[in-house]
Amino acid sequence: MHKHSLEALAREMGQRAAEASSGRAARTVYGGHETRLRQTVIALRADAQLAEHANPGDTTLLVITGRLRLRAGEVSWEGRDGDLLAVPDAPHSVEALTDTAFLLTAVNR
Repeated sequence: MHKHSLEALAREMGQRAAEASSGRAARTVYGGHETRLRQTVIALRADAQLAEHANPGDTTLLVITGRLRLRAGEVSWEGRDGDLLAVPDAPHSVEALTDTAFLLTAVNR
């Protein structure tokens, strides 16, 4: 069994994102390519984004800290500390409205 502090990982990834030219950093905390379930802590600097991409399967975003916008087509949802957003089964993007860290949980098909 592994125990992770999401708050500590969010701080660490936030520091890395602040230093990265892309404005983002990530670390998988559970699962990976060899499993169906994957959980990754992702940090984005304010105004950084994950460009539109396809959904690999059932996916949620749990906002650890900050504020973000999840957009799918013309529809968007805002999330802040503690919010859980279900990612629609459609091409989507994520934009950080402030320095943000979130837990991405995906179950691949």
